[in-house]
Amino acid sequence: MGGFFTLSTRPRLTPVRISPLASKSGRRLGDPGRRASPGGVYPFAMIARAVPMPLAQLPNALTIARFGLIPAFVVLLATADGGHSWPAGILFGVAAVTDQVDGWLARRWRVESEFGKYADPLADRLMIDAAVILLFLADRLPWAALVMIVARDTMLLAGARFAMPRGYEFSVSFLGKLATWVLYAGVAFVIVSHDGARWPLWIFWAGVAIAIAAALVYVLSAWKAMRR
Repeated sequence: MGGFFTLSTRPRLTPVRISPLASKSGRRLGDPGRRASPGGVYPFAMIARAVPMPLAQLPNALTIARFGLIPAFVVLLATADGGHSWPAGILFGVAAVTDQVDGWLARRWRVESEFGKYADPLADRLMIDAAVILLFLADRLPWAALVMIVARDTMLLAGARFAMPRGYEFSVSFLGKLATWVLYAGVAFVIVSHDGARWPLWIFWAGVAIAIAAALVYVLSAWKAMRR
């Protein structure tokens, strides 16, 4: 579920009547209908969960677990010799996998939440930023990498803080998702490879380039939204 954000205006809620959650005619759960509820109409269309409540909490639990992996990852990489560590790299890879799994489950099971919308990309930013800082301190990444990654995340956080009080919603863009995937791969390969290997850096810089492009799209969207 990780990635950058794009801006969109919050739509007005239109009252609709909700049909029963299931019917023998084969209608999907949560389909709008003409039958009113005992209390009248709902202020918004309800979408039924596709799984029981315990499973519905799994995507958010994976996001929380990714937050919990960050301190362990920092210890493993900080104590590694020269920024090279297979245990840290594997843990970093596990975090990347959970980033994909929690978003996929939330969408498939129709259990997206406000917590996941903001906590998921935050966990990605913290994990990747921690890795870049430690790899810079270990002389595995140049100072330009640190500046670009930190500046990008600072800009995104500042933009979100500016736009959210003005009633704009954020959604993850494909370009932002792609940047996160490539950055996760590039950083992981840098961690598990030995100093002097060039190909992991090529993947990392490709991720940085995509991240900058995604950030520019984000800024342009924010600027257009603020002018309306």
